[in-house]
Amino acid sequence: MRHNRWFNNIGAIILLSTLQLVGSHFVLAAGMTAEGYDSHVELDWSDIYQQGAEYELRVSTGGDDWAVRTTTKESKVIDFVNDLGTALSLKYKLFDVSNGKEKEVAEARAKTRVFNDDELLDMVQQYTFRYFWDFADEKSGWARERSPNMKDGDIITSGGTGFGIASVITGAERGWITREQAVNRMLKLTKSLREFERFHGMWGHWYQADTQEIFHFSKYDDGGDTVESAFMAQGLLTARQYFDGDSAEEQQLRKEITELWEAMEWDWYTKGEDVIYWHWSKNHGWKMDHPIKGYNEALIVYVLAASSPTHGTSDKPYHQGWAGWNVPTFRNYEDYYGMSLPLGNKEHKGGPLFFAHYSFMGLDPRGLQDRYANYWQQNVRHTLINRAYCLDNPYGWEGYGEDFWGLTAGDKVPEGYTAHAPGFQRDHGTITPTAALSSMPYTPEESMKVLKNLYRNHGRELFGEMGFYDGINLSVSDDPSEQVRKTYLAIDQGPIVGMIENHRSGLLWRYFMRDPDVRRGLNKLGFTVNNEQP
Repeated sequence: MRHNRWFNNIGAIILLSTLQLVGSHFVLAAGMTAEGYDSHVELDWSDIYQQGAEYELRVSTGGDDWAVRTTTKESKVIDFVNDLGTALSLKYKLFDVSNGKEKEVAEARAKTRVFNDDELLDMVQQYTFRYFWDFADEKSGWARERSPNMKDGDIITSGGTGFGIASVITGAERGWITREQAVNRMLKLTKSLREFERFHGMWGHWYQADTQEIFHFSKYDDGGDTVESAFMAQGLLTARQYFDGDSAEEQQLRKEITELWEAMEWDWYTKGEDVIYWHWSKNHGWKMDHPIKGYNEALIVYVLAASSPTHGTSDKPYHQGWAGWNVPTFRNYEDYYGMSLPLGNKEHKGGPLFFAHYSFMGLDPRGLQDRYANYWQQNVRHTLINRAYCLDNPYGWEGYGEDFWGLTAGDKVPEGYTAHAPGFQRDHGTITPTAALSSMPYTPEESMKVLKNLYRNHGRELFGEMGFYDGINLSVSDDPSEQVRKTYLAIDQGPIVGMIENHRSGLLWRYFMRDPDVRRGLNKLGFTVNNEQP
């Protein structure tokens, strides 16, 4: 896979070619690109790459002194160069060293410079965007669950794809792709969304990319998933408002999104009760028996269920199921580090930070309030409490501090997966980059410190071709190469792009909240926005 180039305004790109003698003729051979950033250079020699060949990359900061940076059999390298200094002028040479021989095949130059905060955010967003643009399933347009792929094969994910829609919208708005490209990708996606098996209008959590058949998330979870489907619908409704042009393609996209949205049977998933259930399977029915109660990532489910013009629920499931007085994990109002937290799990100080991200990719918490909480206050305090816990560091994990915090769901280091959160059972010393980065709207200065530390001090191991890897734990080893879990997860990558964009421009919040169905649903549930009815 060769990535498109979007970094037109960042760093220096200089492409040089080398002349190779073939027989008695000189031919111009393609070379390599070298793109300079704040602390790294990205080099790509895909045009001359030979499968199975071994390459050695050397660098010079001036003169005739050359240092070997890496030896690889890949076609690209991200070279963190802050060991050489800052604001560098670099010259690279690439050698084919296969079979014990050495032949120079390309050279390139690049410059690095210290980025300001906006440039760093540009860089992180654009790198992370690659996950949803280049790494998406080519056939369906869906996001892959993770990279590297699961042991069960090439799995694509509905919730992560919903977050990917937010990335596509962001990419179109910022010019990383054209609006036409974005619409074409969205039409591919809506086509697959119509074709994939649905369960009373809901999609499953996972599908197999090759067969496009449902793939079980757990033993009995092989059917409709209202939470993952809500994340998908949140992205679709944001797109319905964003792609508001008069072209035939944009009109068709809006039509297809509306058809998909209006086919989602939220009322059926109540089983006639005053609560919404998470799962239903055509093979196992309601075997999972999981009513969605208590404050977590699923607020968007109840908002969308109330918003549906065709299969909407009343306000009772929200107030009596989700927020019922008999639900111990809904109301909180405990004091943590001098801050009172309105909602969330008491044992884990509000729970993992994705509670403040997933439902709020489109749902704008600014000024959003109901009888239970001011949701901006809820999310800011939840984030600050999570940070304060890491600074408190009751279990003495290495590195925790002002520039190294953030507990949320993600891969553990060295292995496993869990919903990291404050407390003995959930805090394993792993910091997940998406936690602080996706909290950028709530804690911009504090989150920026984490971004700079993770990139400039740990980027050599932690930052790859699709942005930050999923987890870092400084306590597991003194060897930096063993401190990082070099995986990517769609549900962690998506909020990085979308929530940073909401911090920078409010883009996704603005378009989602514009949707008339959403506004009616919020009004039905008793929400106000800046003390006014939606």
